[in-house]
Amino acid sequence: MRRLALLGVCALFGLTVTAQTEPAPVTPNVPATFKPTQREGYFFVGGRYETVGGKDLATGQMFVQFHAPVDVTQPFPVVMVHGTAQTGVNFLATPDGRRGWVDYFVERGFAVYVVDQVGRGRSGDNPEVYGPYARLAPGDLESIFTGQERFALFPQAMLHTQWPGGPGVKGNVAFDQFYLSQVPYIASALKSEELVNPALIALLEKIGPSVLLTHSQAGVFGWAVSDQRPDLVKAHVAVEPNGPTFFDIKFKGGDEWYERVGEARARPYGITRLPLRFEPTVGSPADLTVVQAEQPTRVGQIRCWLQAEPARQLPNLAKVPAVIVTGEASFRATMDDCTSAFLAQAGAKPDRLALAEHGIHGNGHMMMLELNNGAVADAIIDWIVTKAR
Repeated sequence: MRRLALLGVCALFGLTVTAQTEPAPVTPNVPATFKPTQREGYFFVGGRYETVGGKDLATGQMFVQFHAPVDVTQPFPVVMVHGTAQTGVNFLATPDGRRGWVDYFVERGFAVYVVDQVGRGRSGDNPEVYGPYARLAPGDLESIFTGQERFALFPQAMLHTQWPGGPGVKGNVAFDQFYLSQVPYIASALKSEELVNPALIALLEKIGPSVLLTHSQAGVFGWAVSDQRPDLVKAHVAVEPNGPTFFDIKFKGGDEWYERVGEARARPYGITRLPLRFEPTVGSPADLTVVQAEQPTRVGQIRCWLQAEPARQLPNLAKVPAVIVTGEASFRATMDDCTSAFLAQAGAKPDRLALAEHGIHGNGHMMMLELNNGAVADAIIDWIVTKAR
């Protein structure tokens, strides 16, 4: 019966099913092959009933999609968490119809859990409870995520070569598909941390000790969950985590190519908005004295904001192996060294996986969707199998 159903899907999309080993050509978003040996499913974690405006609602729930080989050979599952305006779709396939990171990880023996953040996508939005929502415009993505070589707002932008079909701007089919995948997101980043952190902990309590793989905005969740439950996080892969430390910046191109946004600390605890367990104890963000380096660590970097010495330590984060993954042509290449320096200063000492130093060139922020996404996945997997114990 399943084979008949799959054949029906193929007929619907005009594909030819034969005994040949090579799949027929496909159009974007149509999977190149079916994988009968891959187990799949979904469930929800977290959530509670709440009465809002006289109506009973479910709030705080998080959607989780499960993929695994029939024979799991890796000891720890991988939990993949997406960034701002995205959903777990980022990890399932690419906008031009190639395999996504889920398939690469499953082929290497991992069980994989892909989430949609609380309040977003298949987890369900809920402005009545979560507050206002925001959306990204195409230009927000074109200028620094997918088509930065057209805008040159930061020094590494012109190195970008890996977006399918050339620069990722409107009219590029892969970009158009990518933009159609964008969804509204909770406008308050603090609210998102308050909602997602406990949902991720609930997931880890359900499935057991795991590897967290976070992208972009989700980096704050990875640091916080590692800090709260180092017993459940066997390793944290922070793919271009939210940053830089303490403050937000704006890119503007030219010789003075960035500036700080406002006086208030965007991430009051350096890498998160919610408190971390510092030693000596931090009673409020004001206990952390912030200084900016006089010079960048190297050309093309911002001047880092760090703790004044002697720096308070993060002993729980020091227990969790972590790696910060950075693309050669990403806007995060200007700031990920600062996140690494902040953690090292606090005793956590994460590894660095700068892709260009491993022969993987031309990647932007959305590396899981780019032409060499398989090479990036392999580099991450090699780190995990070495470090997650």
